[in-house]
Amino acid sequence: MTPPPLATRTRPFIESVIREMTRLAEEHAAINLSQGLPDFDPPESVRAAAIEALRQGANQYSFTWGDPRFRAAIAEKYRRDNGLAVDPEQEVTVTCGVSEGVVAAVLALSDPGDEAIILEPYYENYVPACLMAGLIPRYVSLRPPAYTLDPEELEAAWSPRTRLLLLTNPDNPTGRVFRREELAAIADFCVRRNVIAVVDEIYEYITYGEHRHISLATLPGMAERTVTVSGLGKSYAVTGWRVGWTVAAPSLTALIRKAHDYLTICAPTPFQVAGITALRLPPTYYDQLRADYHRRRAILLEALEATGFPFTPPQGAYYVMAEITPFGFADDWAFATHLVREIGVAVVPGSSFYHRPADGAQTVRFTFAKRESTLREAARRLARLQRR
Repeated sequence: MTPPPLATRTRPFIESVIREMTRLAEEHAAINLSQGLPDFDPPESVRAAAIEALRQGANQYSFTWGDPRFRAAIAEKYRRDNGLAVDPEQEVTVTCGVSEGVVAAVLALSDPGDEAIILEPYYENYVPACLMAGLIPRYVSLRPPAYTLDPEELEAAWSPRTRLLLLTNPDNPTGRVFRREELAAIADFCVRRNVIAVVDEIYEYITYGEHRHISLATLPGMAERTVTVSGLGKSYAVTGWRVGWTVAAPSLTALIRKAHDYLTICAPTPFQVAGITALRLPPTYYDQLRADYHRRRAILLEALEATGFPFTPPQGAYYVMAEITPFGFADDWAFATHLVREIGVAVVPGSSFYHRPADGAQTVRFTFAKRESTLREAARRLARLQRR
């Protein structure tokens, strides 16, 4: 029998490297420092709120774009913490995590043949999202070792077909927190070139030292041309709940809601209800969150330094990009395979964050979203690595 013809839409990209490394970690009983997957529980009050929501009957569809009470809590969070006046009725869409929010925004706000500028290294979902929507990616480098942005390179990437700019702040995988002057350069570019920014701010509460997150939408001219994407997963250690949101001007939100409706109908209802409790946690929760991640970061960075990895300390999020050159492996995949099978630690090959794999072939990404005991065991295992 002749097999049916297969579509070519997914041919330009592979399955998630990050999720593949999690699978290999399971297979080899390795410590998973690849996927941003906390091995500790969310706050007890947030877990209790989810259980109570189930008991009280929050088990059916919510409104497509989100439970009104949860959308109100999101709007209040942005007024309180980000300095943004947000209308929960017209400017908030609750999505199945940040990844769906990005896909919905890309599909809704572009046409096939348009171009999207992506800051590189990038979170691996961005490129497939653009390719499935028929967009042509254009890449602008965050230059190591500090992963700084050159506004001239941003300008050079523009064309009359440029519709979107995708970025993460704080950044995944580099841990950069963009300074106000960098964000001002991005805002100036978007306003002059009439570009919509899709900004993933899921790590906004996880920053270190003097570094603090600033929402791009708060800069002059950006409220009407920014889609701010965030969610519950990272700040409250509930990555499996798959609750995110987009915040955007009414004209943008109206289109995003249509795409979201036909992608997923709605995000999980009981977890939206529990999200109200999460978003109303006191400021002391976020102080403790930063302090906890500061300690976890210190444990991993100390281990990397002792083992001989060159790296730039992250300013935010919970990842660090490290160089593998001292260990003499042919490339990042050879190193990552050796590490998970022989050392018992899983990482993400750095090439998965670049459109030219060679640009990341001597790097890997570690996460420190783990208990301190887990990180200390990872440090003990990493000490067995031999330089070649």
